[in-house]
Amino acid sequence: MNHLAHLYLSRHSEKMMVGNFIADAVKGKKFLDYEEEISKGIIMHREIDTYTDSHEVVRYSKRFFKKRYGLFSSILIDLFYDHFLAKNWNTYSEQSLGSFADHCYHVFEKYLSIMPDRNRVMFPYMQKENWLLNYANIEGIQRSLNGMSHRIKSHPGIEHASAELKLHYIELDKDFENYFPQLIHHIATFAK
Repeated sequence: MNHLAHLYLSRHSEKMMVGNFIADAVKGKKFLDYEEEISKGIIMHREIDTYTDSHEVVRYSKRFFKKRYGLFSSILIDLFYDHFLAKNWNTYSEQSLGSFADHCYHVFEKYLSIMPDRNRVMFPYMQKENWLLNYANIEGIQRSLNGMSHRIKSHPGIEHASAELKLHYIELDKDFENYFPQLIHHIATFAK
């Protein structure tokens, strides 16, 4: 899952949201350098990734992207599943997506000083372009794909993957609807 799903799943704790946001930049046992609640967010992020990468529905979704994009199919599914979460946001939250996005950005501003450089550099772009809200539309996904293609040196043309998203939209939406409640349940059990 990409940023939106991680933040949604840790929404009950600002510090866990921060941990989920910075987790990819925190390697190995470096999570122990952070206070307990942020560390829990980092561990939760890793658990979400492990569960997602090994889930049969997610593997099934990758079938549309594996041949052309190889290992990058996982990154694409993470982003596209965030699109379906944003598009179906009202199914999962009573708070509007815009309000949730603003809350996330406010939380990140408060904790910016303790974030790894990678997140401090990325955050202003994320906020300015309102990534979390714009995941709800194909144009926002396309901007994310374009940005990823500039940051990842050896990508196999991932900026073109929105064509496959459109082509397999209904199937991927169904896959997400099947998978996401299972992830919610898994994380609720994990977090106890």
